[in-house]
Amino acid sequence: MLTRKFAAPADLVYAALTQPELLRRWHGAHGWHLTGCDVDLRPGGAWRFVSHGPDGAEMEMYGVFREVEPPVRLVQTEIHRGWPEGAALVTTVLTETGGHTTMTITAQYPSPEIRDQVVRSPMRRGAGEAYDRLASLLDHEKRDHS
Repeated sequence: MLTRKFAAPADLVYAALTQPELLRRWHGAHGWHLTGCDVDLRPGGAWRFVSHGPDGAEMEMYGVFREVEPPVRLVQTEIHRGWPEGAALVTTVLTETGGHTTMTITAQYPSPEIRDQVVRSPMRRGAGEAYDRLASLLDHEKRDHS
């Protein structure tokens, strides 16, 4: 489980998690850029992200939305190209209190082996850096819409 609090309302956080024009501005660790971003935001709709990073590295993730409840909940499958077979089930819940939003993400992996591989990967650092970038984007968006 990953939890992060943002100084922004839930509708803005939700938009940043689901709108390609905003996703391209923050998604990924430092040095990574989202170059492909397809989002069909509806139950049964597919999503696909392609990112490019240092030394020509490429990462692709994709899946299908199972639940779409703006601005409080997303449930989707997630598959990383090149990782062991099987999709994670990722649930994102946004809880707003006093103009601040707590994002809680829970990922269920199809096997302990895949879960362990994810834990050993640099995902924690990458997610932290990406959510720092998201916080900066949210601050910028709030100022522009004030």
